[in-house]
Formats: sequence, C-alpha cells, structure tokens
Amino acid sequence: MPVLIEKILDLLPQTQCGRCGFDSCTSYATAIANGQAPINRCAAGGQKGIDQLATLLNVETLPLDTAYGEETPRQVATINEENCIGCTICIRMCPVDAIIGANRMMHTVFTDYCTGCGLCVPRCPLDAISLHPVPDTHTGWDAWSKEQAQSARLRYERKQTRLASNTTGHIADSFETTSSDDTLLKSTIVKRAIERARKRLHDYGIKSATTR
Repeated sequence: MPVLIEKILDLLPQTQCGRCGFDSCTSYATAIANGQAPINRCAAGGQKGIDQLATLLNVETLPLDTAYGEETPRQVATINEENCIGCTICIRMCPVDAIIGANRMMHTVFTDYCTGCGLCVPRCPLDAISLHPVPDTHTGWDAWSKEQAQSARLRYERKQTRLASNTTGHIADSFETTSSDDTLLKSTIVKRAIERARKRLHDYGIKSATTR
C-alpha cells in the first residue's frame, strides 16, 4: 500500500460504516490520496479527524459535511434476543466480526468490538437490532482510541482475507441461502409477527379470531 494512503488510513477510525460514500476506510483513504474525495466526510472521526487529515496533507481544514452523518457519541449495536431467529444476516453484515452466533441460534453483540457502523440494523428481518450510545458524551476521535481503531482494522482485514480465500473460519461466511432456508425464514417471521400481534391484542383485552 502506498505510504500516503497508509498515513491517511491511520487517521481514519476504521468503523467501516460506509457513511462517507465508500465501502471501506481503505477505499476512502485511497480516494483522498488520489484527490477524488474531500477530507471532511468521516463523521465517525469527527472534526478532530478532519483537522488531523488537513495537517497531514498540508491543506486547509474543513467543517464536517453533515450530509454524510453527524458527529455523535459512540454507539454500539444490541440484539433483542427474544426476537432473534438466528438467520445470520447480521453476522455476515458485520465488517469486524463483532456479532457472535450461529445459524438458527440466538446471536449477541460483543460490544467491545462493535464499531457502531449500523450496517446490521436495516438488514435484520425482524427489527431485532438497535444502536445505543455508550455511557460517554465524547464524540469522534475523543470517543474512540487509536488502539480500538487498530483492533477494528485488524479484524476487518482478517475477515476480508477469510472471505477472499473462501474459508469457513466464521460460520456465517459460508452460509448459503437456499430455498428451504428462505421458506423457513419467511415462515418464522410470519409466526413471530402473529405472536406479537396476538400479544398486543391480549394486552388490550381483545380476543383474536383464531382464539375464539
């Protein structure tokens, strides 16, 4: 990797969130180095990160472009375990292997590893995942250390290497969706939805047509 890209990459928080418009921190660093992207798109690094990039590149600093996100306290994902059906979609979506679980078994988030990228949230078919701020008011690089960034980068690169070599070091990486899996997933989603609807009706003292 060219030295300049490596130096830029070292100033990015390695959340791999994609909010900057690129699919990885490496892609964004490469675009910056090639003059194809401005330095102010990384909300996770915040204004401090932008200022550090400006100093490195000897250019004028810029305010964060909020079209690509706001600078906020660090967030981590949590899974509502009662709603989790073990579909492994979130495990595959996590860029840093912060979600632990197996096919058709309950998943959970290892919060120390979670970068708060949020990629898992919209992909959960049962809306069982949500983001919550950690108990800290610091934002950007003040909420996320260099050591955490380096650890996240290492886990990201290891996962990319594993996927590229098509190994099965993580159960979700080798999970292929088949028609039977799709049918099971859809039927489970419908079943859970019906159960939740019946519970709501029960809470309001209304009997459902199927229970009369």
